[in-house]
Amino acid sequence: MSSDQKRVILQVVLGIVIVVLAYVLYVSITAPYEQIRAEQRMTERVRARMRLVSDALISYRDQQGRFPNTLDSLRTFVAQNQQLRNNLSSEAETQDFAPDSLLQSPRTGEPFQYETSPDSARVDIYRLRDPDSQDQIGTLDLDVTRVNAANWE
Repeated sequence: MSSDQKRVILQVVLGIVIVVLAYVLYVSITAPYEQIRAEQRMTERVRARMRLVSDALISYRDQQGRFPNTLDSLRTFVAQNQQLRNNLSSEAETQDFAPDSLLQSPRTGEPFQYETSPDSARVDIYRLRDPDSQDQIGTLDLDVTRVNAANWE
C-alpha cells in the first residue's frame, strides 16, 4: 500500500470521525433542550386543565351557592350539565377534552387534590392542587388576593 493510499484512507476515516462527533455534539446540545420544552408543554397542559376545573368549580358555586365537597360531586355536575360541558370543551381547544378525565393531571393521570374551607363562617374558598408539582389555584387562607388565583400567575 502506497503512502498516498494510506493518506486517503486516513482522511476518509478522520472525515467519518468528524461527522460522527459533530452529530454526537448536536444531540448532546439539543436533547436536553427538547426535554425541557416537553416539560414546559406538559406544565402548560396541566395548568390549562386546572383552569378548566376552576371554571367548573365556579359554575358549580354560581348554581349551587357553594363549592362542591368533593371532585366526584363536580364530575357528576359536569356530566349532567350539557351547557357547561360545551363551554369547557370550547375552552379546551388546545388539548383533548374528556369530562371523565377532567379531574386528572395530564402529567401522570393522578387526580387533582381538592379542599374546601372547613369553617362555614368563612368566605367560601377552595384550593385545587396538582399532585405532581407545586401548582395550585385558590387558597384555604383568608387572603382575598389569592382566592381563585393561580400561584404561577
